[in-house]
Amino acid sequence: MKKFRRNQARMHLVMMLTLTFTTGIIDAVGYLGLDRVFTANMTGNVVILGMAIAQADGLPIVGPIVALAAFLLGAAIGGRVLRGGRLGWSGRSTISFGVTGGVLLGLGISTFFVVPEENTPWAFTITGLLGAAMGLQAAAARKIAVADVTTVVVTSTIVGLASESKLAGGTGKNFPRRVLAVALILAGAGVGALLLQVHIGVGMGVAGGLTLLVALTGHLLRERRKEVEAREAQAAAASAATVSATPTASPESAVQEARSAADGANGDARG
Repeated sequence: MKKFRRNQARMHLVMMLTLTFTTGIIDAVGYLGLDRVFTANMTGNVVILGMAIAQADGLPIVGPIVALAAFLLGAAIGGRVLRGGRLGWSGRSTISFGVTGGVLLGLGISTFFVVPEENTPWAFTITGLLGAAMGLQAAAARKIAVADVTTVVVTSTIVGLASESKLAGGTGKNFPRRVLAVALILAGAGVGALLLQVHIGVGMGVAGGLTLLVALTGHLLRERRKEVEAREAQAAAASAATVSATPTASPESAVQEARSAADGANGDARG
């Protein structure tokens, strides 16, 4: 079981890193294809909103507000759905990531029929749905609790990477995963920008497909864990039954055996 848990932890890390990559894709689509709006990275979105309120460089106001409100709503729904569930991957995690992937894929397909244009109701609708989906993903990833991989932000990851590095006198704990998280969100943004040159829906479709793959992998891993736990429980029950079925000597027979042994010893002494 210990080996399985180690493998499970590795798979959870791989899945969360995959979602970090898809976050880069979605933010590239939002910023470059939906009028400079981040739908996953709310830190950047809040900064853009602040500058827009100050009327700096004609930055958008409505889009960031829609994305922020929708992200909060998605995260709240995720928190409600996942509340009371076990820490780590659960059936509710599968549902949450499955819904996120379905929304991303569905939006990607829909844009092939109606291409969103800046500052239109359809563009704001896509922004809101993307924000809600990423909020839900962030809440579900938080429940999985993979250290240093939130899937939607890397600022804290970069801080940990630097402040706990050997250069800073630290142990360099989780160095590989921190580097991978930063590299993957960077790569995702680059891929998203390239896919946007093909069509705005391609990036959303790729991100949605990868998210659905993560949901399926997590579900299969969870089913495998249940099988391993069931086999261990059966083995423990069988072992307990074997121990309880082993005959034990009664006090009377123990006394009789002791007397016989003593008589035998006395006889040997007399002989």
